Amino acid sequence: MHQVNVAVRRRAGFAGVLSSLLGKGFLCALFLGFAALNAAEPAKPTVVSKEYLLSPGDQIIVQVFGEADLSKTYSVSESGKIAFPLVGDLKVASLNTRSVERLLAKELKKGFLLNPKVNVTVQTYRQVFVNGQVKSPSGYPYLPGMTARKLITLAGGFTERASKRRIYVIGEGSSDSRKIKLDAEVRPGDIITVEESFF
Repeated sequence: MHQVNVAVRRRAGFAGVLSSLLGKGFLCALFLGFAALNAAEPAKPTVVSKEYLLSPGDQIIVQVFGEADLSKTYSVSESGKIAFPLVGDLKVASLNTRSVERLLAKELKKGFLLNPKVNVTVQTYRQVFVNGQVKSPSGYPYLPGMTARKLITLAGGFTERASKRRIYVIGEGSSDSRKIKLDAEVRPGDIITVEESFF
């Protein structure tokens, strides 16, 4: 009887250890699975806020669901307008994409479409400008997440006389200049100036 009790206890002990190992193994596998999923998830691209206001030089994609003839790319003219079929010239400057969606839907309801569904996204942002002590001063197409460093790289880099600490920006619609660092983000329409080094 004593031998049987010992055997039962051994089996119970083995079963308990096995159960514990399986539990730990399950938790480990679960942890590794979550880690793999997180590692596989692509990084979210940097995008300009929905509050981005349109201005001349921007290009937008307008999609009117079910209306292929209306769905295309439109350029914002110097007067801040887009030439939209049926509607005519429509002022979109100083509006964000959501406001343009609502405006277009409202205009298309005026005897053209019963319940228009409109989506507007920015395809190409207006230029950002860099001058001063860079090798190729000019205007360059803005890209979301662009910094002063990236813009200067696009412009061929610094000249030998450039100061990497005396970099200034004038925002679109502003006359005030402020000093920025190389990793500061720039916005469409900004004018970046790299000053000459004193040494």
